[in-house]
Amino acid sequence: MSAAPVVPSNPPAPAPEPAGLSQTARVVNTFIAPKKTFLDIRRSAQWWLPFLLMTIIGSALVYVAEQKIGLQKLVDNDLRARPKQEAQFEKLTPEQQEKQVNLTGTIYYVIPVLTLFIWVIMAGLQFGAFKFAANADISYSQSLAVVAYGGLPMMVRSLLAIVSVLAGASADSFTLNNPIASNPGYLMDAASSPFWHFIASQLDLFLLWTLALTAIGFATTGKVKMATSVAIVIGWWVLITLAFAALLS
Repeated sequence: MSAAPVVPSNPPAPAPEPAGLSQTARVVNTFIAPKKTFLDIRRSAQWWLPFLLMTIIGSALVYVAEQKIGLQKLVDNDLRARPKQEAQFEKLTPEQQEKQVNLTGTIYYVIPVLTLFIWVIMAGLQFGAFKFAANADISYSQSLAVVAYGGLPMMVRSLLAIVSVLAGASADSFTLNNPIASNPGYLMDAASSPFWHFIASQLDLFLLWTLALTAIGFATTGKVKMATSVAIVIGWWVLITLAFAALLS
């Protein structure tokens, strides 16, 4: 008779799971290997580093622009793009205008901090669409992380804007809303057609990069088809763009 097979007393230990990415590695991979970042979001939905980076760089852009161009000039350039608001500003007394300029300067610094508020809303809209329309396997916290990391190209735009200001960007045309020539709206006269100027400004290379990363993020993290993810992300972008363009016109 053949000998009975020997059963090992201790079964082999399972292979250790690969270590997750740090948030710094996620930021780097967002630009060079985005799927690695968005796959890791399924493990951990932390997003504080993108928020911190974008807040610091956004605030730095405001500071540099104020120092090199001047707050009054920044406000004048913004008002020139909005004829209705410019007409209302001109009706104010000099004292009221000064207070308005100072208030706007404070708002400039608050806007980067409000990035989080914008992300919270966008994550909610995207989460609802992906969860209920595409049956995505994703949580709200993961959706917020996808939006945060997907928005990192806008940080690059702010960095380039800082370089542009330090290099001597024209004070007569510089605005914080559209600081570099990365979209057709930069070359248009905003006052002539606020609606189409806003539409053109949203065809921004860095914003389109953000949309592409966001679509990859929801497809990867939420386990849905890429075509479905693109349709939902672009659909929300179109609706929001048209709504704001109508408000500004």
